[in-house]
Amino acid sequence: MARKKSDNPTDGELEILQVLWDRGASSAGDVQQALGGATGYTTVLKLLQIMLEKGIVTRDDSRRPHLYEASDTRKRTRSKFVTSMARKLFGGSTADLAMHALSEENITPGELQEIRDLIDQLEKKAK
Repeated sequence: MARKKSDNPTDGELEILQVLWDRGASSAGDVQQALGGATGYTTVLKLLQIMLEKGIVTRDDSRRPHLYEASDTRKRTRSKFVTSMARKLFGGSTADLAMHALSEENITPGELQEIRDLIDQLEKKAK
């Protein structure tokens, strides 16, 4: 079955994306090493090929070894996930998603302050 470009990354693909976001363009071997070696090289390479098919990564074929980079920023990928999750699980309501997340997690006072600051910023923009 052909993969769609809009497919969300799997958990394994997200681990690879974390490496690419943190390190920048990397070879399959570099990614495998950054993952701590728990995942085999051929598995990492296969995941990168699938991610390339899905449009999640790009590949520089002009040199050996090939270098892979994330197609989207961390922030944009997170936004896509949140939008998708809100649509699928919360009827499109990001507010319901946020309230559910806040009620399920142990939140530190510092995180609560960051949330209050964000709400203040959003309220200022809305005025």
